[in-house]
Amino acid sequence: MPEALITPDVLRWARKRAQFTPDGAAQKVQVRPERFIAWEEGNIYPTFRQAKKLAKAFHVPFGYFFLPAPPKEKIDILDLRTVGGQVRPDFSLEFIDLYHDILRKQDWFREYRLQEGIRPLSFIGKFSVDSDFKEVADDIRQELTIDDQLRASSRNWEQFITRIIEQVEKAGILVFRNSIVGNNTHRPLSVDEFRGLAISDPIAPLIFINSRDAKSAHIFTLAHELAHLWLGESGVSNPILKTKKNENHDQRIESFCNKTAAELLVPEDEFLVDWDRELSSEDNITLLSKKYRVSTLVIARRGYDLNLLSYDEFQEFYLDALQFDRRVKDRLSESDGGPGSFTMQKMRNGAFFSRAVTTAAFEGRLPLRDGAALLGIKPARLKKYADFLAGK
Repeated sequence: MPEALITPDVLRWARKRAQFTPDGAAQKVQVRPERFIAWEEGNIYPTFRQAKKLAKAFHVPFGYFFLPAPPKEKIDILDLRTVGGQVRPDFSLEFIDLYHDILRKQDWFREYRLQEGIRPLSFIGKFSVDSDFKEVADDIRQELTIDDQLRASSRNWEQFITRIIEQVEKAGILVFRNSIVGNNTHRPLSVDEFRGLAISDPIAPLIFINSRDAKSAHIFTLAHELAHLWLGESGVSNPILKTKKNENHDQRIESFCNKTAAELLVPEDEFLVDWDRELSSEDNITLLSKKYRVSTLVIARRGYDLNLLSYDEFQEFYLDALQFDRRVKDRLSESDGGPGSFTMQKMRNGAFFSRAVTTAAFEGRLPLRDGAALLGIKPARLKKYADFLAGK
């Protein structure tokens, strides 16, 4: 069979980028490791069929192998993922591909909004890290109408986050949630790598939540990323609820956003009045989680931050919340009772973005094939998805 005259340095770059060892890469094309190493050294070449298999395994376009040198990939977003002053490793291939997909969607949405004559959103970048975080939280609360009435209309904290997302989208902010890259269940996102990101743009601001994280923590990540937008600061974040109070003191932006998120969800002055010192910590947390419509994990974290719980006590609630989340996922898995495909697509793309794409497609402003590609569904199912969004 004809040889593919690939560039050895590009092959080596693609393998390392995809975090394969030479042995692992060799297994993908069923050759001996020595033969694969010879390809990387340029002594011999793979067949076209073998090279195409490697491109698929490494998640790179086949044509990349014929470039004269490895391409330079740049993630143009502030990396705020530090814990205890230690910078996180380079972004994974999964994150890189996810980020490029997010940018593709945001770029299209931005042009769409400009064509619609949308004016810049006044709250994006309205404050700075020198502002009072309580003032920022209050401004977010007022802009999005996150009030007692919204809480009262929500049965529980799961519904409350859904209602908040609806308010966020009404304000003009895209919200995407996913635990995998696109629709590929073989490419899970890592919670250890990141929990959320925000893209600050006065026309098309965007929030992404890594739903691989415990569901009980999603609302805090959402609030954290909202704070990023009000500061006008794009960034990739990893707001870990289990960390000690001062563990991220070196990250001024992250510290500010954490404080703002906590104040937005559970206002300090009100919370301190509501905490009944005659009751046990467990009873307080249970009662207040119902009042504020947030998970017991968020309430426990608030109690710890305000010196009402020790770190050890908080850790117990944190572990309980994780175990509960796992039990729920296990039950759904056993019963095969997960959400339907359209429900998943609505969560992954957000209702706001989904409606914009389907509207543009059926008004003839966007080819149906392109609209389907933006949403990650087949063109033949685009009309049914639009009907689903409309409640038909």
